[in-house]
Amino acid sequence: MSTFNIIKSLADKNGISLSDLAKQLNMGENSLYKWKTQKPAVDKLQLVADYFDVSVDYLLGRTNKEYWELTEKDEKDIQKKLEELIEDMSKADALAFSKDSEPMSEETKQLLIVSLENSLRLGKQMAKKKFTPKKYRNEE
Repeated sequence: MSTFNIIKSLADKNGISLSDLAKQLNMGENSLYKWKTQKPAVDKLQLVADYFDVSVDYLLGRTNKEYWELTEKDEKDIQKKLEELIEDMSKADALAFSKDSEPMSEETKQLLIVSLENSLRLGKQMAKKKFTPKKYRNEE
């Protein structure tokens, strides 16, 4: 996929037209359309990458992953943390609604575990977005 098509796809996902994007980035209204046939300047490409919170390599089609996507190691860390949380909750009878009520059903427990896993995954992605130094955001 070309750089132009990748940017067009990102703009579509974010509900913004390419001319509006160019205006927001203080670029000429049709400057992004020129990228169909011309190579973009590095500084302009970086502006677009920063706007969409992706790496320049992603815009150039060198990588399918954005810098903040979870790695295999991240997934293992999430599973380990999830197991620890479940174990801690089981020991403390935290999987009951309250002392006077009945324990959660198996279905409710599974839903809670899935919710915790998704929360851990989202938290890890948000941390990577926030704390990855800019110099590493373009390396994939």
